[in-house]
Amino acid sequence: MASKDSMLRQWNMLRLVPRAPQSITAADITERLAQAEFPVDKRTVERDLNALAGLFPLQVDDSSKPFRWSWQRAGAAFSLPGMSVPEALTLTMVEQHLRHQLPPSTLDALQPHFSAAAHTLAATDDKAHTKAWLGKVRSIPAAQPLLPAELDEGCQRTIYDALMKDCQLKLHYLKRDGSTLAVYESVHPLAIVQKGGTVYLVCLFADYDDARTIALHRVKQAEMLHLPARRSEGFDIDAFIAQGQFGIAAGGAIRLQAVFKRAAGEHLAETPLSKDQVLFNESPETVRLIATVPRTRALSWWLLGFGDGVVVHEPAELREELKQTALRMAAAYGGDGGSA
Repeated sequence: MASKDSMLRQWNMLRLVPRAPQSITAADITERLAQAEFPVDKRTVERDLNALAGLFPLQVDDSSKPFRWSWQRAGAAFSLPGMSVPEALTLTMVEQHLRHQLPPSTLDALQPHFSAAAHTLAATDDKAHTKAWLGKVRSIPAAQPLLPAELDEGCQRTIYDALMKDCQLKLHYLKRDGSTLAVYESVHPLAIVQKGGTVYLVCLFADYDDARTIALHRVKQAEMLHLPARRSEGFDIDAFIAQGQFGIAAGGAIRLQAVFKRAAGEHLAETPLSKDQVLFNESPETVRLIATVPRTRALSWWLLGFGDGVVVHEPAELREELKQTALRMAAAYGGDGGSA
């Protein structure tokens, strides 16, 4: 009996052979098998093709070299289930990183492919470069990572379906500081945004025209109403995010001026804070930043994260806010170490 690796290799070979009048050479198959983590020589491929031709409707054009292989044009229709190792790697990463950004119907359709991808990778040698890639790449959040909030899968599916079909929703929602459920009788979904471990629904409430956000993990009941949802005139999800909504908006755009210690601020030359950012040397030890940014709580938290590595000069309101926060922190840490 052929080994598992040989069977997988031959299965991939059969998928690479086109139907006549198209054709492929053994050398091309050898190269593409190598890309799919099956490194063999051309002679092995030729031997496999000759053996497989006795079982499947394959044909070879040997009128000139190199010989060219194809499925017989008049042969019975034939397809092979499964996938190659690179395809399995791609689908596995899609499942890991995009699960909360795909509509339920798409996830349902992809589930058999996700399962096939898992089986393909499980059957692949751990030393295969493509499979090993899963252990070589990671996405790290810029802020302190938090465990994702737990979602009610039924509620999530209902909300995503309503968003897909542009239908209204009725939601039972537990506010952050609430003890009883708030009932929103008419919610018009606009978009889904994932920030860190939290998934948000951007929506309109009842007859109001301003877009709001609610955290999906606080939705305890969801019902899709078979009524058309309203669309916010001129709504653009990218513009909505750019306004600072998911940095927890605290005002409009501001002109930020701050002086960073060089070690704290040098990275901004490679990863700017805004498109109009200006960064120049203030002294041998410091750099000055000027940039237009949304006024958000996230901005305040980001600046406070540098500690004494940054001093904000403008706007005055932000400078005063950070100053007062620093004073309160100093008072909190200045005691005898007891509880606040």
